[in-house]
Amino acid sequence: MIYGASGSVGTYAVQLAKYYGAEVTGVCNTTNLELIKSLGADKVLDYIKEDFTQSGELYDVVFDAVAKFPPSQAKKALKEGGIYLNIIKDSGSGNEIKKEDFLFLKEVIEAGKLKSAIDRSYPWDQIVEAHEYVDKGHKKGNVLIKIKVVK
Repeated sequence: MIYGASGSVGTYAVQLAKYYGAEVTGVCNTTNLELIKSLGADKVLDYIKEDFTQSGELYDVVFDAVAKFPPSQAKKALKEGGIYLNIIKDSGSGNEIKKEDFLFLKEVIEAGKLKSAIDRSYPWDQIVEAHEYVDKGHKKGNVLIKIKVVK
């Protein structure tokens, strides 16, 4: 289960979980349900209409891709021995990103198994507006900043 499935991290998490053969439930808001289905989620839940912790469904993994859901609540939806994860990095955890990780992602992207979901793009001189849009918390996937390269 991926909470925040329609954000930057969540859209990639859905696709990577499917790449590894997982059955994926994505949780997002009403306007993003189709996006998450198109990325391969087997099931989508609208957090505005339903609380996944109250459904009775239990998951092997609950991944909070936006760090907005209380861990104590999310853990209620875990199977015995299940794992709760979120995007908050624990410094010193030994989970540093390695060169091999980037090479793996490069291969998956080149194979067409991982795609970027782009909501909007802004020119560099509108970076403030881009941040304001992102800060509203309702973007779908990623927001691009276009940088003009001068040679």
